[in-house]
Amino acid sequence: MSSTNKTAYETTAPSTDKVRDQRGLAFAISAGVILLDRITKHIVVQQLPNGQTHTVIPGVFRISDVHNTGAAFSMFAETASPDTVRYILIAFSVIAVLVLLAMLWRVGRTLSLSTVALALILGGAFGNLYDRVKYRYVVDFLEVRIYHYHWPDFNVADSCIVVGACLLLLEIFRPQPTDS
Repeated sequence: MSSTNKTAYETTAPSTDKVRDQRGLAFAISAGVILLDRITKHIVVQQLPNGQTHTVIPGVFRISDVHNTGAAFSMFAETASPDTVRYILIAFSVIAVLVLLAMLWRVGRTLSLSTVALALILGGAFGNLYDRVKYRYVVDFLEVRIYHYHWPDFNVADSCIVVGACLLLLEIFRPQPTDS
């Protein structure tokens, strides 16, 4: 067959610029979140017995040691059946981690805002799941107060979950390129 009679398929050579799979980096971000969460919780537990605090910025920021047996913002912590709540939260967390793993595996081939967001959420979810399984509670230690508003105590894992969720929202509402 002469070169002038080649079809479009035959004339386009396969791309030699293979996109490098970024899933390893995405999982490394999750692992970094888990590691940072474990280290900070360990330091707090070793340095501040439960209930004690260390003021960093008077009236604004303290480090404390709070054992959260409930869900986010200590919801369900004062329930009549704490074991039932714990098992439900563990089951929910396991399902969330599995779904996040699947989503990250699917979109993680390329590095994007969504990939980073899912990696942060996965690391945070796993960090809190670890606490809930091993200790029966989640260690929270960051306490923020601005004027009269007091945020419930939180930790590095919680922070990464929130940052990841905000990044996903940015991705959702970011204008998408149009094909013209």
